[in-house]
Amino acid sequence: MKNYKTPISALVLIYTPDLQVLIMERTDKAGFWQSVTGSIEGDETPHQAAIREVLEETGLDASKYNLQDWHASNVYEIYPHWRHRYAPDVIENIEHLFGLELPSPLAIKLASNEHVHYEWVDWREAAKRVFSWTNVDALKRLGEKHRLTL
Repeated sequence: MKNYKTPISALVLIYTPDLQVLIMERTDKAGFWQSVTGSIEGDETPHQAAIREVLEETGLDASKYNLQDWHASNVYEIYPHWRHRYAPDVIENIEHLFGLELPSPLAIKLASNEHVHYEWVDWREAAKRVFSWTNVDALKRLGEKHRLTL
C-alpha cells in the first residue's frame, strides 16, 4: 500500500521585525520559490507540523522564537505534477497559515532534498517571487498585520 500525503498542510512565513522574509528555491522545480510548507504527518496538528517543517527545512527550532498561529487557512487545488503524492481522488489541500518572527535574518541549513538556495528579501519582493497564490496571500496578510500594502 502506497503511503499518501495528507491534504492538510502548514505554511510558515519566517520574517524579521523589518519584514525581511525567508524564501527558498525548490530542488524539484527550478525557479519555484516558497516559504516553509509541508503536510501534516500521522496525528500531528497543523501547529506541530509547522514546528517540524521549520526544523526540517531550515534547521531552526521554531519553539525558540515567536511562532504565531494566524488562525487562517486557504484551500487550493494541488498542482497536477504533485498529485501523485496524494490518494487518487484527492485534488485539494487545506493549508494553515503561521508566522515565525525572528530577531534578524539568520543563517539557514537547507534540506538539500527540498531546497537549493535561500534568500532574505523584503516581503514585497517575496510576494513577487513565490510561485503559490497561497504564499502571496500569506505575505499580504503579513503586510496587513503591519499596516503595509503591496
